Amino acid sequence: MLIGHMKEIVRHPVKSFSGESVQKSKIMDYGLYGDRGHAYLDESKKENFLTITQFPEMVRYKARYAGEELLDEYPGVEVITPQGKIYDWEDEELIKEMENKSNRKISTIEYPPSHVPIGPIAVENIQLVTDASIDSLKEMWGKAEVDFRRFRPNLFISLKDKIPFIEEEWIGRRMKIGSDVEIELVGHCKRCMIITVNPDNAERDSSLHKTVIKERKNNFGVYATVIKTGDIHVDDEVHLLD
Repeated sequence: MLIGHMKEIVRHPVKSFSGESVQKSKIMDYGLYGDRGHAYLDESKKENFLTITQFPEMVRYKARYAGEELLDEYPGVEVITPQGKIYDWEDEELIKEMENKSNRKISTIEYPPSHVPIGPIAVENIQLVTDASIDSLKEMWGKAEVDFRRFRPNLFISLKDKIPFIEEEWIGRRMKIGSDVEIELVGHCKRCMIITVNPDNAERDSSLHKTVIKERKNNFGVYATVIKTGDIHVDDEVHLLD
């Protein structure tokens, strides 16, 4: 059953940095190619990941892969700072800047392109949201546009029938994207303070999270696991399987 089309594909080469919107990507067994394949560690927290929770301005740094996606080696990882400077993600000047801003000692960790484990990828392989749910949440919140980037999904789906939160009814079912990829929807996405951070300026507004808690029992979006790998593209048809 045709349920919609792929509106946007987003991967995050560096955990907690702003991701890159791509026209196509490989779906690996762990999710989008290179998603959260790199991360910064907070040495003051026994090598826990440095995230937006501790350092909200991370959302203003943008990471992208620059080069061909190889299965045995990542392309270069470029970071664009809020001031527009471009660095390699391991550049000492970039790390020093982040250490000064966050008041933390930072180190780096990289996972192979063949498999990024759960950990840097939060709960499940893939997170998806729909345009109808974003529009409905905007009405509930009643304050401003709801930028889907606040929720850091991998897949943003434009539904044929604009039924808000219909994706939650699909949990336990499989979905086909394009000609090859199949995923299974496995659970609700519980939300944290990260959605309160504006992806453009890192300003926080707790009222959005309060709205999601009140109106949606703190659920927004759904998690999925990969059943069949392959390539996906923007505008691919999305089918719900029987």
